[in-house]
Amino acid sequence: MYASIVSLFVLGFLSLAPYSTAIPPHRPPSLSTDSHPLSSSLSDSHAPPHQQPIEFFEVTKPIKLPSSKPCSHLVLQHDFGFTYGRPPVVAAYAPPSHCPATFSAAVLEWSATCQGRQFDRIFGVWLGGVELLRSCTAEPTRDGIFWKVEKDITRYSSLLQTNQTLAVYLGNLVDKTYTGVYHVNITIRYYPVEEIGGNHQHGVHLGDLANGYRDWADLIIPISRNLPLNDGLWFEVENSADVQSKKVVIPKNVYRAVLEVYVSYHENDEFWNTNLPNDYLIANNLTKTLPGNGPFREVLVTLDGELVGAVWPFTVVFTGGINPLLWRPISAIGSFDLPSYDIEITPFLGRLLNGQAHNFGFSVKNSLNVWYIDANLHLWLDANVKETKAQLFEHKAKPLTLSSRSDFTGLDGVFFTGASRLIVSSGWVSSSNGNITTSLIQRFDFKNFMALRNNGDKQIVNQTIEFNTSVLADLPSSPSLPLYRSESYKNFPLFLYTNQDDQGNNSYTLFSNVTLGFNEDKILAIGGESSSSYLRNKQYAEGTMVVKGNLVVSGLGSTHQVYEYDEDNGKFCYFRNVSSHNYTILYDEVREKCKSNDQHYVSVIHWDGNDQASNFRDLLPVQKGQCVHAWAHRPGNIV
Repeated sequence: MYASIVSLFVLGFLSLAPYSTAIPPHRPPSLSTDSHPLSSSLSDSHAPPHQQPIEFFEVTKPIKLPSSKPCSHLVLQHDFGFTYGRPPVVAAYAPPSHCPATFSAAVLEWSATCQGRQFDRIFGVWLGGVELLRSCTAEPTRDGIFWKVEKDITRYSSLLQTNQTLAVYLGNLVDKTYTGVYHVNITIRYYPVEEIGGNHQHGVHLGDLANGYRDWADLIIPISRNLPLNDGLWFEVENSADVQSKKVVIPKNVYRAVLEVYVSYHENDEFWNTNLPNDYLIANNLTKTLPGNGPFREVLVTLDGELVGAVWPFTVVFTGGINPLLWRPISAIGSFDLPSYDIEITPFLGRLLNGQAHNFGFSVKNSLNVWYIDANLHLWLDANVKETKAQLFEHKAKPLTLSSRSDFTGLDGVFFTGASRLIVSSGWVSSSNGNITTSLIQRFDFKNFMALRNNGDKQIVNQTIEFNTSVLADLPSSPSLPLYRSESYKNFPLFLYTNQDDQGNNSYTLFSNVTLGFNEDKILAIGGESSSSYLRNKQYAEGTMVVKGNLVVSGLGSTHQVYEYDEDNGKFCYFRNVSSHNYTILYDEVREKCKSNDQHYVSVIHWDGNDQASNFRDLLPVQKGQCVHAWAHRPGNIV
C-alpha cells in the first residue's frame, strides 16, 4: 500500500543506523526489523570491480590562497573504530613552532580511508569548543575508499594562535557486520605572510583594515556543550518545543559581533522536506509509522528569549541518503562540508555590553527528533578603549507567515506548504572607530509542493527556499559611502521523485530521481572597494535498486553535476562539469579561467504529468548574463 512512502524513511535509517552519531539512543523503532543488511549488501554486492581504493569527492571551487609556501602541521591521527557513545577524541593543540607565528591564511585538511561495510556517520571537529567543520563520512566498499575535505579556516585565526583542545566526534560502530574503521588524519596548513619589496603583504583577507571589517574576529566564544561528553559538542534539539541554550559573557570593548550557526538534521527529520502533514497521517492511521509535522523547518536563534535571527537551511543529502548508489564517487552538495550560516548580532550589542551573562537559544519550528545545532560567536575588540557603548534602536521580527493545503483521498493526494519571514534590526556602536550604525535584514521564502500517487507508492517533492541577507554599516558623517555592505541572495531548489514497484515474490524495485541546487549571488563593499560573486551549483542524480527480501540483487546510480563560480566579473573563476555512473567517472571537465563566451549550464526539470523519470531533465546552455531560475515547474492545477 504505502511502501514508497516508508521507503525513503527506511533508507534514512539504513544510511545512519543503528548506532550512528546521527541516531542517538532515543531513536524510534526501525520500520523493518532486518533493514540493516540491506545497506550492508549495498556496500559489498555493488562495489565496482576495482582492486584499488576509490576516491570519493564533493565538487567545490578551490580555496583562494596566497602564493607563499604553506607550513603543514599534523594535529590528529586516529582510527575511529567503535566510538559510538564514547567521549570525543581529543588532542592538545599548540601553535606549531616550526611554522610562522603570523600567517595570512590557514586550511584544515581532513583525509580519511575506510574499507569494508559501514554506514555514513555525521562528525564534527572543534577547537576550544568552536566548531571548525561538520561533515559526513563516505560509505566504504570492500576494496576501500578514501576522501579528503579542505576548508578555509582563516576566520578562526585568533584560535589558531593560542593553545587549545582539539575535539573530534565520529560515532562509529564496528562488529561482525559493520567492519569499516575510519582512518583519519587532520592537518592544518599555514600560509606565511608574503613579503614583496621588503613589505609584508597579508594576502587573503588580511591587510589594511576598514575599521576591522577586512580582518577576522579577535575573539571567538563557543556556544556549544562543554567537555566531557559521550557525544558531539553540538546541542540536540528533539522537538519543536525544545530550546537548547547557553549563557555567555562578552568583553565590554566589543564593536562588532557575528554569530556563525552550524546545523544538521537526522533520524525523523533527516528528510524533513518529505515529511507529510499530520492530518494525512491521522486519516491513514500512520502517525506511529511515518514522521510528520509537514515539510517546513526553521531554525530560530534567540537572545535572552527574543528572536534575533533565523536559518532556513540548505537541504543536505548525506552519503547514504535516498539511494546510496547515487553518491559514489560524487558526493551530494554540502555533504562533506556542511554550510554554516552567519547572523549579524552587532545591532544587539547594546544589550550585551553590560558585563552580565546573556542566553543564546536555539529551536526548530515543527521539528522532530533530532537536530544538531551549535554556534560560534565572533567578536571584534577595540584595543583603544576599555568599554564601547551601543544601543538597539530598531528590531522587527514579524511573525512567520505559514500556510498549507491538503487534498487527499486515501493514500493519494497533493499538498502545498508555503512560508515567509522578515527580520529587521538596527543599532549603533560608539568606539574609537566612531559611531557606527549597523543594520541587518533577513528575508525568507519557502514553497513545497508534494504529490503521492499509486496508493502512496510514488512520491514527488518540488521545493524552493530563498534565503536573503543584507548587512549595512555606516558612519552618520558619510551616509553616501557605507563603511561596510554585504548582500547575499541564496536559492535552494530541490526536486525528489521516488517510486516503489512491487515485483512479487517478496521483491520490489525502487526508482529515485533527485535534483539539488545551491545558488548564491553576493555583493561585498568595504570602504571604497567592492566585489561581487555568483555561484551556480546544480546536481542531478537518478538510480534504481532491486531488492529481494533484505538483499539488493541489482542496482545502479548516475550523477551529473555542473558547478560554476565567478568572482569580480572574471578575476577568479572555476567551472566543473562532471558525470558518473556506477562508481565510474564518465567525463570531467574542469576550467579555472573565465571565457568571455562562457555558457551557464542549467538543469531544467520538466513534468508533463506522466511521472516518467526519463522525462524529468534536460541540460540547457544559457548565455552568460542571462538570468534563469532553475527549479522544477509544476502544473498550475496541482493544488
